[in-house]
Formats: sequence, C-alpha cells, structure tokens
Amino acid sequence: MESDIESLTATAEQVAVEAADLVRDAYESMLAGTSVDVDTKSSETDVVTAVDTASERLVRERLAVLRPHDTVLGEEEGTHTAEHSPEGTGVTWVVDPIDGTVNFLYGLPWFAVSVAAQIDGMSVAGAVVEPASGRRWTATRGRGAWLDGRPLRVSAPDDLGVSLLATGFAYTSERRARQARLVAAVLNKVRDIRRQGSAALDLCAVAAGWIDAYVEHGLQRWDWAAGALIAEEAGAVVTLPGEDPELGADAILAVAPSIAEPLRATLLECDISDV
Repeated sequence: MESDIESLTATAEQVAVEAADLVRDAYESMLAGTSVDVDTKSSETDVVTAVDTASERLVRERLAVLRPHDTVLGEEEGTHTAEHSPEGTGVTWVVDPIDGTVNFLYGLPWFAVSVAAQIDGMSVAGAVVEPASGRRWTATRGRGAWLDGRPLRVSAPDDLGVSLLATGFAYTSERRARQARLVAAVLNKVRDIRRQGSAALDLCAVAAGWIDAYVEHGLQRWDWAAGALIAEEAGAVVTLPGEDPELGADAILAVAPSIAEPLRATLLECDISDV
C-alpha cells in the first residue's frame, strides 16, 4: 500500500506541475498585457477565469491517461467518474486548478494549483505547485511533507501571544462582516494576522513554519484537500470541516501543536461559532 500511495503522490505532483506550467504561461502573458476572460460564480467577488477552466481540463486529461479508472472532483467541472469502470478504484482526485484566482487576476504571485488523491474521503497524497515561483509542496500520508524535496516541520511558538495567524474571508458581504468581527476579537491575542488569499498556500505555510496557524470558514474540499494533508504531515494539528462543530460546521483549523489548545479556546471565547 505504501508504494501505491507514493505513486499517487508522484502522479499528483506530475499533473500539478503540468497545470502550473499552463497557468504560469497565462500569468506572464496577462502581465504583458494579454486580457483574460473572467466570469463570476456565487457572487461578484467569486471569480473564475478561462485559465482556471483550461488548467482543470488539462489535469483531467492527464489523469484520464495516467489513472483512467479513478474519479475526479474539480472546482469548475464537478465530479466525473471514469467510463467503463462503474465501481471505480476507490481513489478520487480533488482538483483546484487555481487556488487564489483573485490574486492571479491582480498580478499577485500567491496562487497555486492543488491536486490531491483521496480514499474514502481522506487525503492520502497531494501536491500544491506555485506557478509564479515553481515551488512544489508535496505530502504522502504517513510519510511526511516536503517543499522541493526538503522535509517540512511546523513551528513551535512558546505562547499564543507571539503567534502569527492566517485566515481568509467568504465571498458574501454578510459573512465577511461576521468574519471581520472575529478577526478584530482575536487580533489582540496573537502577534498578528495575515490574509493572503490562497487557502492551499496558507496550509502549506503552516507546514513550513512560516505562519503558526490558519483558520477559515466556508472552504470547499478542493481548497484544502492537498494543503491540509501537507500541514498534517508536517506535524500540524488539523481540524477539517465538520470535525469540530463548536468551531463551526464548515471551519478548518491547522495549528502548531504548542498553541493548539489555547488557540481553540481563544477562538471559542471570541465566538467563532457565530461566523
């Protein structure tokens, strides 16, 4: 089984790199003045570009060759089950073709392609690749997490008050307002708060120790499938949506073990469940 899972990680990295190359080329063309077709989804702030669609289609095409009997769940095109394999293999690929699309559109280089393999709803292999920098974040369940082949380990802050927290905001104005109240309540209990615009990369940043914790509400499976595994395999305490109802049914939390309990207590004290 270990070798099977490791092969899934290799496949995730391979297809994520190929999609990231496509996204990078489009990004560089956009910076040079080429326009990109943009549409909206759940709200005017929830955008999708032609590059998102092209990236996901590339991933699906490559997986159809490399893993033809698997199921694929993508942000833009939903779930596709392999033809001629009604029972499937038990492996589902979860794909975010550009995590951080708004950053991409504005020319900010903090966005990524995220590809994860899940079995029975659990991520077992994943890759997050940054088109702008070329950095490759990978993880295999039970075997660790890496950045460009270098093993990752989370931070170990001595106290919540000196910790750096990352978060994100929803697309609807009503929920943004509630999230802003939570941030305001938490801000004076930590060193500082970052909002960087890519859930996948925020989770990777926890894995690298670049930030000490990350919390957000309202993410979809493709937002966290690879990044949460990378954070967990680097030693983070990870709570996925639905696992801790007191934090909110759709909350995700990834945190360095040394501040896991005090951060959770602080979030509850600041009424995170109302977000």
